[in-house]
Amino acid sequence: MKIDLTPLYANTVGFDRFGSLLDAALSSDRQAAGYPPYDIELVGENKYSITLAVAGFMESEVDVQVEKGVLSISGKKEDPRKDSRYLHRGIATRSFERKFNLADHVEVVNAQLDNGLLKVSLVKEIPEAMKPRKIPVGSANPVIENTVEA
Repeated sequence: MKIDLTPLYANTVGFDRFGSLLDAALSSDRQAAGYPPYDIELVGENKYSITLAVAGFMESEVDVQVEKGVLSISGKKEDPRKDSRYLHRGIATRSFERKFNLADHVEVVNAQLDNGLLKVSLVKEIPEAMKPRKIPVGSANPVIENTVEA
């Protein structure tokens, strides 16, 4: 399914990436979308947390990377013991990869694995140049004076 957002671009500035994000979301693999389960939480003003349930994975088997505004979290289990004989195996230990598109100025602060939950902390740090500022309105005095050297 392809959505044409061209008419919206005439009234917006800087949302060029929105179309590609929407296309990626619509074309993602839905079969793998349920594993591992995760939560996205607003912790405070401009602070977020992503928690993934990764029971059975150790720190060395989980990889967290950020590249070009995409947070990638993947897990790969080492080969199970050959001498194990399971009567029932209900704990999922298959490899996984989850990707999250990050908004501009969102940075990953840290990642912690505790009791089978991987918690990734994020913060949105808006640069001073991007923050709103008040522009004083002055009188009709010229701001820039033109001087001619004789």
